[in-house]
Amino acid sequence: MVGFLLDTSAAAALLRGDPGVGEALKDLDEVYTSIVVVGELLYGARHSKNAPSNLEHVAAFAVAIVVLPADQETADVYARIKQTLRTKGRPIPDNDLWIAATAIQHQLGLMNRDAHFDEIEELASQTW
Repeated sequence: MVGFLLDTSAAAALLRGDPGVGEALKDLDEVYTSIVVVGELLYGARHSKNAPSNLEHVAAFAVAIVVLPADQETADVYARIKQTLRTKGRPIPDNDLWIAATAIQHQLGLMNRDAHFDEIEELASQTW
């Protein structure tokens, strides 16, 4: 594993200035996120009380971090994980599956606060 991908909870905490996330990431050369996370952050910013300022913060975040796209390989990983979890009777939200698939595809750990990511055996999940 070469680094961490931030899920939406970790990215939002970083944007809020949560010192725990910053501390967890301080020794990494590069930090990543998924285009799905950027979409969720933009949605949250658009529906916030201070939309213009929050949209600027999300835009700055998206420039400062490596944003990984979804492609055919991501889709294959997503489908495999979704089928496995469905068979186990342990589904998780689709956007979180896309985020996890991106982390797995790029051999990254996933920084998050959602216990359901622990259901994905091949995912290295970390909280802060």
